[in-house]
Amino acid sequence: MNPPELVILRELLDREPGFVSGTALARKLGMSRVGVWMHMGKLRAQGFAFEAVRSRGYRLVRRPTGLNPLLVLAHLKPGSRQADLLCLPEVDSTNDEAERQLAAGRPTPFVVLARRQTVGRGRFGRVWHSEDNGNLYASFVFRPQLEPGRMQTFTLWMGANLCELVANFCHIEPGIKWPNDLYFSGRKLGGMLTEARVDADQIRDLVFGLGLNVNCPRAALPAALVPQATTLAECTGHPLDLNRLAAAIIGRVLAAYEQFVEDSHRSTFADMWNRFDLLRGKPVTLVQGSRRVAGIAGGIDDEGSLLIRGENGRPQRFHAGETTLLEH
Repeated sequence: MNPPELVILRELLDREPGFVSGTALARKLGMSRVGVWMHMGKLRAQGFAFEAVRSRGYRLVRRPTGLNPLLVLAHLKPGSRQADLLCLPEVDSTNDEAERQLAAGRPTPFVVLARRQTVGRGRFGRVWHSEDNGNLYASFVFRPQLEPGRMQTFTLWMGANLCELVANFCHIEPGIKWPNDLYFSGRKLGGMLTEARVDADQIRDLVFGLGLNVNCPRAALPAALVPQATTLAECTGHPLDLNRLAAAIIGRVLAAYEQFVEDSHRSTFADMWNRFDLLRGKPVTLVQGSRRVAGIAGGIDDEGSLLIRGENGRPQRFHAGETTLLEH
């Protein structure tokens, strides 16, 4: 059963910018109007503000700009796939918290959101700048019971879905730098980190982490990141509704995961990847340990490996590595 505060928020958001009568809210919740007022007081304590007009009711006039779990839940589309939501003011890493929750037996799927990470990380153990400045730090947690071989294209599929969601939500055209970075106009928007635990021949636990630069002012980034990073607010020219975006991303990731597990994603994956692939047809360098390979990127194969055509014209396949676009 949904908490009364969530029911009130959904009713007010559905009628925005109109009013909802106190009587209608009381009837919806099965309580007195005094009870409704008390629950609205709890919302006020979180930063919401309401206008009350006699004979018309209430309407929402201010909401928190930072991440708020009730707002995220209120923005999730009715009937969409559901997952338990854990929203924290601060955590070491959302992926690490996800692993702790799994170890404690928390049922899946669930989503961990945080306003700030103290030791956020990316690939190869790199630090991910994660201050409380309007960005999104999230981990999506599943127990897929799939063969490990099925997971080779998982992060790529999720990246393509996230790019399509951002394109529709923000009216920009982002792209993916294989295998896990989101870009716009040559600057990094976000990164993905998929971690899995395997039992015998099955994936037992799967954690898909996402760090996305949303509303952080670029001036607030570390000096070393300013030339190479960007934010959705900078790309669109205005700040975004972080809670509505978080809800849209949650809905899309859960739907994409279900398609992947059902193996119904194959018919659309190639076209989606090709739309957002930043490397295809361009000169790149790939570093894999001490090995360094230069050539022309040729997209990916059916297993998600990057194809690079060297001087001899024959493509080589790479399952992992760090890619860099070369200047012409």
